[in-house]
Amino acid sequence: MEASPEYTEWGGQLVLVRWRPPPPPGLGEVLKAGLRRSCACSLQGTWAQLQALFPAVHWLRQYRPREALVGDVMSGLVIGIILVPQAIAYSLLAGLQPIYSLYTSFFANLIYFLMGTSRHVSVGIFSLLCLMVGQVVDRELLLAGFDPAQDGLGPGANRSSLNGSAAALVLGLQDCARDCYAIRVATALTLVAGLYQVLMGILGLGFVSAYLSQPLLDGFAMGASVTILTSQLRHLLGVRVPRHQGPGLVVSTWLSLLRSAGQANLCDVLTSAVCLAVLLAAKELSDRFRHRLRVPLPAELLVIVVATIVSHLGQFHERFGSSVAGDIPTGFMAPRVPDAGLMWRVALDAASLALVGSAFSISLAEMFARSHGYAVRANQELLAVGCCNVLPAFFHCFATSAALAKSLVKTATGCHTQLSSVVSAAVVLMVLLVLAPLFRDLQRSVLACVILVSLRGALRKVRDVPRLWRLSPADALVWVATAATCVLVSTEAGLLAGVLFSLLSLAGRTRHPRTALLARAGGSSFYGDPAEFEGLAPEPGVQVFRFTGPLYYANKDFFLQSLYSLTGLDVGYAIARRKERGPGEGAGEGDPVGGRDPGSGSGGASLVPAVTRFHAVVIDCAPLLFLDVAGLATLQELHRDYGALGISLLLACCNPSVTDTLRRGGFLGEDQGDVAEDGQLFPSVHCAVQAARARHQELAASNSIL
Repeated sequence: MEASPEYTEWGGQLVLVRWRPPPPPGLGEVLKAGLRRSCACSLQGTWAQLQALFPAVHWLRQYRPREALVGDVMSGLVIGIILVPQAIAYSLLAGLQPIYSLYTSFFANLIYFLMGTSRHVSVGIFSLLCLMVGQVVDRELLLAGFDPAQDGLGPGANRSSLNGSAAALVLGLQDCARDCYAIRVATALTLVAGLYQVLMGILGLGFVSAYLSQPLLDGFAMGASVTILTSQLRHLLGVRVPRHQGPGLVVSTWLSLLRSAGQANLCDVLTSAVCLAVLLAAKELSDRFRHRLRVPLPAELLVIVVATIVSHLGQFHERFGSSVAGDIPTGFMAPRVPDAGLMWRVALDAASLALVGSAFSISLAEMFARSHGYAVRANQELLAVGCCNVLPAFFHCFATSAALAKSLVKTATGCHTQLSSVVSAAVVLMVLLVLAPLFRDLQRSVLACVILVSLRGALRKVRDVPRLWRLSPADALVWVATAATCVLVSTEAGLLAGVLFSLLSLAGRTRHPRTALLARAGGSSFYGDPAEFEGLAPEPGVQVFRFTGPLYYANKDFFLQSLYSLTGLDVGYAIARRKERGPGEGAGEGDPVGGRDPGSGSGGASLVPAVTRFHAVVIDCAPLLFLDVAGLATLQELHRDYGALGISLLLACCNPSVTDTLRRGGFLGEDQGDVAEDGQLFPSVHCAVQAARARHQELAASNSIL
C-alpha cells in the first residue's frame, strides 16, 4: 500500500478515504509466476499433489477404527446387497448384459474410494445415465443392422444375426454379435464422457455444474423417469414392441404398447403385479418406520431371490415363454481398448452424459458435505467421477455417477468414510466370482419392477411444482419445460431446453430488476423504499434512485426508462428542446427543468436551473453487482446530460468491482485521490445526499453574490 488510511473531516463529520490498490501485474508477470509454480518440484509439493489427487491417502492415515469401522462395514454390506439386484435390473435400461452392470459397480466403488472427496456419496450405476446409454446403444445397433427390439438378455441373445451384411462389412462386425457390439458402443461412450469430465476437472470447470439449477435437475429427473417407466412397461406386460428412437419416443412407445396389449404374457403380468405390490408395500413400511429400523429392508434382494427360485422351479421360461435374464458368466473378461471409430460417432452424445453425471455427482457431494459439516472440492469430484468412467471403460463398464437413493441409505446405515465402498465392492466381487449364474432364471418382469419402484422419489417430485410456482414462477417454468421436453422429445433435448430456459430466466430477472426512489426515515441516515416502509419522506431537491441488479447491455435501456419515469425528467428530451430553443432562451412553461436565473449574470457560475424539482440525483449502487462497457457508457452519458442541465449525479455504496470499472473507464479520475472521484463516490447514501445539499447551497450562495 502506498498510503495509510486516514480520516478527514468534511462538514463536521468523518469521511472515509479509500486505500489505493497496488497496480495489477502484467500478463507476462502472471504467466511467469504460473510457470514458476507449475515447474517447481519438491518432495513436499509432490506429496501434497498426491494427497490432492488421491484424498484416501490423507484420510486413511487419520482413520479411527473404533469410531467408524462398524458403521462403514454395515453400510457397505447394505449398499452391496442393494447394488446386486439394481445392477442386474439396470442392465435392461442400458440394453446390456447383467455382467457388465456388475463390473461397473465393482470398479466405480474402488476408484471413488481412492479419489472422491465426499464421505457419504455412493457412486455407481444410475438409472438416468443407464437410460441415456441405452438410447445411444439402441441407435448404434439399429445403424449397424441389428434389431434393437431384441434385448441382449436371455438365452441365445448372442446368436442374433445382422439384418444388413453391408453394415457388417463397413463396421467390421463379422465376428461380433449383438451383445458384443452393444458393449463396444457403451464403453466408447463411457470413455469419451469420462475424458470430458477429467478435462473439466483439470481446467477447473467444476463451477459449470452449478449452472444446472435444482429445478432443472428435478425436472430432468422427472422427465427421464417417465421415459424409463415407459421403456419398462413392455417387460411388465411381456410383449414385444419395437424400441423407438428419436423425438416422440415416449408417445410412440405408448401407442405400440396399446396396440400390443392383447398379446401380453399372463405369467409376466401376474408376476409383475405381485412383485410391485410387495416392493411398494415394503418401501412404504421402510419409510414409515425408518427411525426405528437401523438397516433398511432389503426388499429388492428378497424379491429377486424368491422370484428366481419360483421361476426356476416352475420353469416359467420353458412353459409360459416368460423372458428371463439368461446366462450370466462368472469372473472377469480380458480388458479391451474402446473402439476409436465409435468414440468419434458418440462424441456429441457423451457431452450431455458427462454434464448430467457431473451435475448430479457434485450437487449430491455438496449436499451431504453441508449436512455433515465438511467440505468437498468440485474439481476433484469431476476428476474422481471422470476416472470412474475412463479406467473402467477398458474393462467392459459403462457410465456411472453418484446416486441419491443409495447415498441416503449409505448415510442412514452409519457410513463415516468411503471405506464402505470397498466393502460394497467386495460384495459385488463375491457375486461376480460365485453367485452370478444363480440368477439365470430370473424374469425380466421382476427386474422391471425393481426399476419402477426405484423411480418413486423422482416421480413424487411432481408434487413440488405447486409450491415451486408459489415461490418462483420462473423456476417452476424451468421445471415444467425440462420435464415436458424430456417426455415429448428426448432426454438430450430436455436437458438443452432446461439450460436454455434457465438462462432466459436469469436474463429476464436481470433485464427488469426492481427499481425505486428512496426516501429518508425522519432525521436518521436510513433511506428505504416507501413501498416497503411507512413514514419515509423524500429528501427535498435530491432524488435517490435504486436499481437492484447489474447494469449491462441487456438492461441499460430499462435503467434509463425507470430513472426518467420515477424522477419525471427525461434528460435527453430536455437537452434536445433546449438546443431547439437556442442558448439564449429560457425554459418553457412545460419544461421539466427551467432555464437560467434571469437575474444572474452571464458568468459560468449560473448553471444551476432556477426552476426545478431537484438539483441532484444519487444512485444507490449497493445492489449494482457489476458494470459492463454498455453500462459504463450509460452512466457516462447520464453524467454528461445531467451536467448540461446543472444537475449533479452522485454514486453511493459502490463495490470495489464497480469502482474499478468506473476508474478504468474514465468515469472517475485516473488516480483514486482525484477531485472527480471524491466528488462523485460516497460510502453511503446519506453522505451523498449531504454532499449534494452542501454543494447546492454553496452554488446558490455564489449565484446570489453574483
